[in-house]
Amino acid sequence: MNAPTLIGARTLKRWLHDGAELALFDVRERGPFAESHLLFAVPLPYSRLELEVARLAPRRDVRLVVCDADGRGPALSAARRLEALGYREVHVLEGGTATWAAQGHGLFAGVNVPSKVFGELAEQAYGTPHIGAAELARRMAAGEPLVVLDGRPLAEFRKMSIPGARCCPNGELAYRIQSLVPDASTPVVVNCAGRTRSIIGAQTLISLGLPNPVMALENGTQGWMLSELPLDHGRSLGYPPGSGGGGLREQAAALARRHGVQTVSAGTVRDWASDPARTLYLCDVRTPEEFAAGSLPGAQHTPGGQLVQATDEYVGVRHARLVLFDDDGVRAPTVASWLRQMGHDAHVLAGGLGSGLALPSPEAAALPPAPPEVEAAALADAWRAGTVRMIDLRPSPSYRASRIPGSQWSVRPRVRQALEGDGDAREVVFVAEHPAVAALAASELAAPARPPLRMLRGGLEAWAAAGLPVDAAPLAPSQEEHIDFVFFVHDRHDGNKEAARRYLAWEIGLVAQLDAEERAVFRLPGDARGRP
Repeated sequence: MNAPTLIGARTLKRWLHDGAELALFDVRERGPFAESHLLFAVPLPYSRLELEVARLAPRRDVRLVVCDADGRGPALSAARRLEALGYREVHVLEGGTATWAAQGHGLFAGVNVPSKVFGELAEQAYGTPHIGAAELARRMAAGEPLVVLDGRPLAEFRKMSIPGARCCPNGELAYRIQSLVPDASTPVVVNCAGRTRSIIGAQTLISLGLPNPVMALENGTQGWMLSELPLDHGRSLGYPPGSGGGGLREQAAALARRHGVQTVSAGTVRDWASDPARTLYLCDVRTPEEFAAGSLPGAQHTPGGQLVQATDEYVGVRHARLVLFDDDGVRAPTVASWLRQMGHDAHVLAGGLGSGLALPSPEAAALPPAPPEVEAAALADAWRAGTVRMIDLRPSPSYRASRIPGSQWSVRPRVRQALEGDGDAREVVFVAEHPAVAALAASELAAPARPPLRMLRGGLEAWAAAGLPVDAAPLAPSQEEHIDFVFFVHDRHDGNKEAARRYLAWEIGLVAQLDAEERAVFRLPGDARGRP
């Protein structure tokens, strides 16, 4: 196979802003990615490349660039894999992020950074009202009428929440708000863990013309904790079952029109899907439960609040077409209005779930064959006899919490390093959450040096269910080896106040890192102030 095509930082900078489609993938694991990456790089860890790439970049002709820290690591392997999968315009950023920075371009820490930047810019553009934790706590203690809504998904709400708050993810606010506030005078406070979803949630209600006073909780649950106020844990209070309605449908349609969102027919979307020169994402913005009960063929689930909060987890191609739908005419236009302001080509499907639209699903990437399986009992015999080595490919936090004694943690980019050079000829057994993960790791080990390979049927769950011993490894892998884990956003959720302060300072400081071209991507109104 030919060497991958290299491009320089100057070329990539031009491509990022030339208006044509571009998939820019940083293929390092999530830990190194979160430490430093290009603003518009989409995280696609090499360990999961073939599992995620077809969803993120469904069109094989898309202009595609992969990068890593120095251009000599997983980017080269990823480029070869992508070409083998049929991607026809694959490039590697020469010198990686190091050369990008050396040529004067900015690098960003954290995850979902474009969405975080957008939240800060939105607060500046709209002057979104906010309330501090101490003042909110005072009003609550005084028994003043208030509705506090947490704009995060329920799983995040359960981890920590403001006492008395109710979970209503941002994508649901426009649809369900009228069932959550008792009258038009009750103040509404929207919070998240930090800033972005608090700002976007509150501004959503304001921009829709909700008559109630609406505020964002400044710095979210982290600000609450830093004010020495107690958080609840494990609560599951959400919006009432069956809540929703069309009361804000006209307001949502008007908001969408104001930001240039077009409503397109199923026929138009079918034509777009057959356009060989453009990428199309069909996005179901409803709840997980609604999506699981049935969606349009060819759609991916992109819950509305998270589609704004973490766009790079769903959309891998810049300047692609996004078509959003719901079954109520409220959620899709509201979310699309934000995506347009973020610089995306977002549209709403006329008729939504009832449109009859059916598109083919993206062609899945071909996976290498998985190693043959071994039952837990047979593996236990070999383990006791000392004739096998076990490599655990599960996420490192899972390994730290529970593992087979004596097993070694690794990840696809490092599995060859873990097995080579020690002269150990024992059979290797992979422990993985899914056979595909074991298959991808096995593909890194080429014959004839490849040791005999198998994988544990049913993974660690099957081993534990058979009554076989399990222990914990809280210090393994080391923090330096913990490359699949994002420490950047972890400690702030464990009550570490200094980590929370650093995180909030990082979030607030993002806008100052933008250059003029990066700032121009976002389409926020320059003179907007509060209500339309």
